[in-house]
Amino acid sequence: MAEPYSGAASAASAAEPSSSSNEPDSSKLQYLEQKYGSKAAHVHLSQPEVNAMVDKVLRDSPTVQYLLSSLQMGGCGVGRPFFHVTRCADDVGGGFSTDYGVILCHNKLSTYKEVELAVAHELIHAYDFCRASNLDLTNCHHHACTEIRAANLSGDCSFYQEFVRGNLSEAMVGQHKRCVRRRALLSVSLNPHCQGGKAEQAVSDMMKHCLRDTDPFPRVPGM
Repeated sequence: MAEPYSGAASAASAAEPSSSSNEPDSSKLQYLEQKYGSKAAHVHLSQPEVNAMVDKVLRDSPTVQYLLSSLQMGGCGVGRPFFHVTRCADDVGGGFSTDYGVILCHNKLSTYKEVELAVAHELIHAYDFCRASNLDLTNCHHHACTEIRAANLSGDCSFYQEFVRGNLSEAMVGQHKRCVRRRALLSVSLNPHCQGGKAEQAVSDMMKHCLRDTDPFPRVPGM
């Protein structure tokens, strides 16, 4: 992306190690596959497909529309040219750069829902840069906070997304919080300034405060 971490290189749709031991039981798995389709059925989208989905997301997604309105009210309004669809080498579904805007990786995205979540995730980063002029992603604690917020507020840790990743467990209490921590750590660990245990420490330090910070939403959407 842009120069030294001028944007949030986030793992909005990052691949994770397989967690087959956490698969739901067969009856629950059958229900989920009937409702959402099997994981094996998910294939990566083309650039034109993702561009069309971005248009629909910007028009129809309540979460994304709320974020766009909040950016506008904060003096940081963005339009369609802010969103770019490209092919990416890194195993992430998207990213945010203060230089370029929201970047979506069509070869890492498989469904409309993933596109919607990636757009929301990156717009939360954009909102954080809008509201905090001193946000510095070379500071691991700053980076951890915006990643915690993006994972918490975008829908990235929904029941279905965790099913697709194979990260559901029988202990459903606390599942959302565990997901937020894991997803934030996955992103911050990509930061070259946060190696050698710094990412894990920063996420641990910031979880309590940044999990409570739902701005601009009154509460976590969908919960």
